[in-house]
Amino acid sequence: MVSVDEPRRQALPQRIEPLKKKAKKLLITLVKIGISASILAYLVWNAVQSRPHGENVFAELVSRPKHWGMLAGAWIMCFSAVMLTFIRWWYLVRALEVPLPFGNGLRISFLGYLFNLAPMGIVGGDLLKVFMLAHEHPDSRAKSVASVAVDRLVGLYMLFAVAAVAILATGLWRLPDPTVRWICHITFALTAIGCVGIVLLMVPGVTNGRLTGAASRIPRIGHALESLVDALRMYRRQPGVLAIAALMSVAVHTMFATGVYLIARGLPGEPLSLGMHLVVSPLSASTGVLPLPMGPFEAVLDFLYTSVSRGAIPPGQGLVVALVYRLICILIAIIGVCYYLGSRAEVVEVMHEAEQDAPAV
Repeated sequence: MVSVDEPRRQALPQRIEPLKKKAKKLLITLVKIGISASILAYLVWNAVQSRPHGENVFAELVSRPKHWGMLAGAWIMCFSAVMLTFIRWWYLVRALEVPLPFGNGLRISFLGYLFNLAPMGIVGGDLLKVFMLAHEHPDSRAKSVASVAVDRLVGLYMLFAVAAVAILATGLWRLPDPTVRWICHITFALTAIGCVGIVLLMVPGVTNGRLTGAASRIPRIGHALESLVDALRMYRRQPGVLAIAALMSVAVHTMFATGVYLIARGLPGEPLSLGMHLVVSPLSASTGVLPLPMGPFEAVLDFLYTSVSRGAIPPGQGLVVALVYRLICILIAIIGVCYYLGSRAEVVEVMHEAEQDAPAV
């Protein structure tokens, strides 16, 4: 005889499982926020403690005059760079013969930018772009993944390439500071390794061989590697497309570095040269691969400001520049908020689908 409570007991695990997932997502989000807050708190404390005679970099920011024209120019430069990243992704999508109108591509890109800046749950901006594009073009899901993966890969690699060229042009690698020289050598090494890796991945015999199959079975990162290889297979016969995307990335990183330079020029304090910003800005931006909303970019920029200037710029100046840069990013993301409010039902549906299928992407 079956107890009346037996169906309830059998259904209990199904009720508990969603609660566990929500609790896990909440815990991950709180951990990310906690790490970011700790990094920023340390940077602020270090800036205050390192200033002689009780000087306060933040009080100077408020009390001393600022060059608003430079700051407005920084916003224009950063906005132009963001728009070019959107065009780059739309171009990569169209190269795979996905009929995505530019207006829809712009809408999806702004939403992705918003979600990358203020991630909600496990759905980051890249994942949202994949699912929104697949939602509009159900037969092109693999191409959606490929476009986002290659867009990220090209953008990330060109960060190091731009920084490496700027290091050679400025002679930064000749400085006697061992920390600066170590950073330069690491940048050169990552640029060279990345170049070799991309070339190998474009060779059919490598991506179709046993090595690729073995890489796909690596725990946690195996599926991501397999998706990346599949993406490169789609673009292998279009080297011109990848070359144009790389040139766009050079322009993007140059504009972002110029934007950070204009921020430094617009704020109180002595700025680094534009050439040095072409080094410190890309290297700081490379921390975007870390799943943290804030902290790493600010920490690296502040550290590089002090190290590259050989102590001429005290701790805290780079932090202030980074925080103003974040403010500019928020002002740009407001456009994404408008897009979100205009298509909220669709975004919620796509987010739910993404959270259900996230492990499979």
